[in-house]
Amino acid sequence: MSKKIMGLLAVFSLLVFAISCKDEVLPKPSSQLRLDYPVAQYVHYSGHCPFEFDMNEEAVIKEDKNCGFSIHYPKMKATIYLTYKTVNSNINVLLRDAQKLTYEHVIKADDILEQPYVNSDKKVYGMFYRVNGNAATNGQFYATDSIQHFVTGSVYFYAKPKYDSIMPAASYVKDDMQRLMETIKWTRGR
Repeated sequence: MSKKIMGLLAVFSLLVFAISCKDEVLPKPSSQLRLDYPVAQYVHYSGHCPFEFDMNEEAVIKEDKNCGFSIHYPKMKATIYLTYKTVNSNINVLLRDAQKLTYEHVIKADDILEQPYVNSDKKVYGMFYRVNGNAATNGQFYATDSIQHFVTGSVYFYAKPKYDSIMPAASYVKDDMQRLMETIKWTRGR
């Protein structure tokens, strides 16, 4: 072979080697947004209403009319709504309405887990519902003494319900709501 061909082959080989030494292009692996929330610290709330409870100190509470409350979580775009009703020989109607409200979400929910709650010492009895799936609410509860007091609670997010996206926030707020229900104490009419 001639020197000219050998030189061309050497240049060609060097060129091929130089071009092939790039970093391999790989697609980025799929990832998910990591949402970390602070460990919940609770404060006791009491006002002029006939019940009191513990709530997350990060939340902002607003009292509505007739002892209803809105507990806002601005960072999570969520609100827990509490409603108070007096029992006047209508406990069965109140229970049916609370259960009906929860099961209206069964169309969009993957499942609804019921967790009964009984605190005989404080005379607080109720049910906590964990609603999983793309329902409008991810958690609801009712608490009563069966004689005079009836409280319902539900959480709503101000975002289109995509359960996998809001699951960390929904779980955090549901835990707060369950804590709220389990710390209810009747203050009048016992």
